[in-house]
Amino acid sequence: MKTFELVEGGVTAPCGFRACGVAAGIKYQNRKDLALLVADGPAAVAAVYTTNKVAAAPVQVDRERTRGGVAQAVVVNSGCANACTGATGLANAVEMARLTAEALGVEERLVLVCSTGVIGVNLPMERIAAGVRAASAALSRTGGHDAACAIMTTDTVDKQVAVELEIDGKTVYIGGMCKGSGMIEPNMATMLGFLTTDAAVHPKALDQALRESVELSFNRVVVDGDRSTNDTVILLANGAAGNQTLTPYHPQWQYFVDALTRVCLELGKKMVLDGEGATKFVTVRVKGARTREDAQKAARAVSKSALVKTSWFGIDPNWGRVIAAVGYSGAEVDDQRAQIYYGEICAYDQGRVADKEQLKDMQDVMRKRAFDVTVNLNLGDGDDTVYTCDFSYDYVKINAEYTT
Repeated sequence: MKTFELVEGGVTAPCGFRACGVAAGIKYQNRKDLALLVADGPAAVAAVYTTNKVAAAPVQVDRERTRGGVAQAVVVNSGCANACTGATGLANAVEMARLTAEALGVEERLVLVCSTGVIGVNLPMERIAAGVRAASAALSRTGGHDAACAIMTTDTVDKQVAVELEIDGKTVYIGGMCKGSGMIEPNMATMLGFLTTDAAVHPKALDQALRESVELSFNRVVVDGDRSTNDTVILLANGAAGNQTLTPYHPQWQYFVDALTRVCLELGKKMVLDGEGATKFVTVRVKGARTREDAQKAARAVSKSALVKTSWFGIDPNWGRVIAAVGYSGAEVDDQRAQIYYGEICAYDQGRVADKEQLKDMQDVMRKRAFDVTVNLNLGDGDDTVYTCDFSYDYVKINAEYTT
């Protein structure tokens, strides 16, 4: 992938966007829990949503509104998912958008709404209303950081990325923020993510660019294998940079898509690094598969295996759990042709197993904050990569006490 210059600012790095984060008291007192992101005018919009058949009320609202290809504002609350809340939840999601439109003086159909937090709890609408009013007054061109903080739940750090590039001789920015620490599985968006660009992009092309970028980034991260009811990624493009409208026929189209993918991938990696209780960042590479689909199946199986992930935490060189996960992944595999590497150390080589010295070397690899696990199936040219983390005692503690 091409290199791009990283810049500060997150979602407000591109021209023509304002954002903020305020404390509305939705879950915690004196902690930012409501974010607002606004374009100066109507912008092209593209979005992808959870593949979970149980979709939260905000997802249902946004799916309908983003079909029009135009949006101007996104309001997000943390602390309450507004999922499995029935007709009341749907009405509250619509009302949250209406309140935002009224406060901003924009058309209601141009306002999108997202929520994250505990499932099965109704939104505290009085606090939402007060928060929306406070947020509309707090919007600023430097508010990206506060917005990124306001969407956090079990996240321990905010997650922001922005890049600068040049298209048609014009300086273009792409910015993003996301939240995600647990309930992360590579299948669609896997969290809440918000992306902005001041590039001019045709709405249909924007949708294509987002889907391509998500497939190579957010769809390649795993924390625990769970897929949320609220997963959403929204991309707004306002055209303020003044470039010729981008479509797949534009000579710099792929350059733009690569830049967008870089932003998404960096955000995805930040989620893995901040995985609930995570102590290790692990890159799982599968190569030599019969097909790329097989490589992806195998990489996902290894990345999601609780047995594999706990062995990484315990610095236990139990490579047998890796080959077992590959074996049940659904990928074509011949264990007598497969190889497994931890870093540069070969743990398993086509039927030959690591000796004591190699196992000690594997432990040295696993003591690092970040390391690679590579599986070579030696059956074809298929390859894929998934980014994941370990399972620690803290993961259990965080999720055992999530609602209490």
